[in-house]
Amino acid sequence: MAPCKGPDIVSALTSVILPVFIVLAFGYVSVWRGYFSDIGVDTLMKFTQGFAIPCLLFRAISQLDLAQEFEFALLFSFYAGAVSGFVIGIFGARVLFKRSWEDSVAIGFVGLFSNSLLLGLPITERAYGTDALAGNFAIVAMHAPFCYATGITVMEIVRARGTGLAALPGKVLRAMFRNALIVGISLGFFVNLTGLPLPTALTEALDLMVRAALPAALFGLGGVLYRYRPEGDIRAILFIVSVSLIAHPAITWSIGQAEGLSDAALRSAVITAAMAPGVNAYLFANMYGNARRVAASAVLVGTGLSILTATFWLTILP
Repeated sequence: MAPCKGPDIVSALTSVILPVFIVLAFGYVSVWRGYFSDIGVDTLMKFTQGFAIPCLLFRAISQLDLAQEFEFALLFSFYAGAVSGFVIGIFGARVLFKRSWEDSVAIGFVGLFSNSLLLGLPITERAYGTDALAGNFAIVAMHAPFCYATGITVMEIVRARGTGLAALPGKVLRAMFRNALIVGISLGFFVNLTGLPLPTALTEALDLMVRAALPAALFGLGGVLYRYRPEGDIRAILFIVSVSLIAHPAITWSIGQAEGLSDAALRSAVITAAMAPGVNAYLFANMYGNARRVAASAVLVGTGLSILTATFWLTILP
């Protein structure tokens, strides 16, 4: 796949965006028509999110040039946009829709957690080539740890309502390190920083897992999204989807321009920011039992609409 160049909207849509969403649609239709069971989807997602994608992150981060790729301006532009989405989502849900503080934090988390892995990586790779993914991996390396640490901390503070918070750090760390993605990221950093050599047989085995990760995860995501059909709360859903798909990438692009990001770094930051809310947004809401319907439906609606936002950004990015 040759890197996408220039603002050719038809090319961006047909050669970059649609193949990714067609694989996702295969999963959606397969579950809808009964060709693939819910149990099969759960098993596939457990394999991809619990094994294959952690292997992908481990291999990518263990080989990154940390000094070069962990550029402050890149990370600041992306995460400033993400935190802005979180804050806008919380106060929008509280003020506009009169939701409880707990619901508001769960809705804000939807604006914080974009789908950097299952959509951001394949779309960036198809648009600009494999060599363009270094910036994406730098973002992804911090994504789950940063977002979960932020979301859990704010939710626990809200739930505590001024009572003792001494147990908060331990609770946050336990919740984070039960996540296989964070374990893969942490091990990747360990190997990178220590220079620990890995046996060839092990790296070859890991690479076999890596090659299965994204296509299998996209197919499984399609099956998962079939469960999240929109139900009620449509105004809140459209609000937080707009925050995720419009506010986050716009803020990231503005800061990236002001910081003078390189073309490659700007592409990685903005394309990742323009992705739909990730399934983790629903998992976070489900973990606390707050705003689950809004979070689940926002993942589905946002994933469909991100076809448009991704195409828009691909046509204007350098």
